[in-house]
Amino acid sequence: MKRRLIQLCAALIYNLNLRGFAEVSIYKGKRKGLCVPGLNCYSCPGAIGSCPLGTLQNSLAAMDRKLPFYILGTLLLFGVTLGRTICGFLCPFGFLQELLYKIPLPKIKKNRFTMALSKVKYAVLAVFVIVLPIALKAATRVPVPAFCKYICPAGTLEGGIPLVLLDESLGSLAGALFSWKVLVLAVILLSACFLYRSFCRFLCPLGAVYSLFAPVALLGVKVDHDVCTDCKLCVHTCKMDVRHVGDMECIQCGECMKECGVDAIHWKKPFGR
Repeated sequence: MKRRLIQLCAALIYNLNLRGFAEVSIYKGKRKGLCVPGLNCYSCPGAIGSCPLGTLQNSLAAMDRKLPFYILGTLLLFGVTLGRTICGFLCPFGFLQELLYKIPLPKIKKNRFTMALSKVKYAVLAVFVIVLPIALKAATRVPVPAFCKYICPAGTLEGGIPLVLLDESLGSLAGALFSWKVLVLAVILLSACFLYRSFCRFLCPLGAVYSLFAPVALLGVKVDHDVCTDCKLCVHTCKMDVRHVGDMECIQCGECMKECGVDAIHWKKPFGR
């Protein structure tokens, strides 16, 4: 319950610009220059900060002018301090997927196939967030945030659909690309009803970035191996594609603590033993 409350608060804090919905406008004040930790669309009328993925793509496309020190430093800071705790507690789109999974429908449990699919998000990170923005800028001289433009379901849900519905002029301009993005969103939301956090597990490049910090992140869960009986109950009951607690697929939600019969799983103490 506490985690749900934190998730809800994070979603509300990211989107405090309620005037944006009334005026059908995007906030462009000074705070918009700062990145929030989770996946939250820059173009959402309520967004008060930038999305790390969008900022990274635009910065990589602009590397001919300057190196993207700000966003790389921001991701490094988020990764080292919070890691994938951001996925488990501070990502609005992850929160939405968890709510959809509660719908009483047949569920697809994790298996070898889903564990293999969990590697796809690293390819999405490499191709759509890094390679394509740089390549398209070199070819067209126009920055193209490829992941945001062609895939990002959070952008469609939070930015695209509200703006098209609230602004008739934008609605008349919506074409094939917008229809494609709505289709992608619909497939992802539908899959989340059957597969726990399907987008996070298989496609999210931001989760892929934070997963790289799993070994060093200050905040997260850890196992006391002196107490652990190696029963693997924590792994078997986890809905993510983890092989052990705290690995790269672990979103650090802490739910495994409830399953451990010997109290061997605890939160890390960032500045102590």
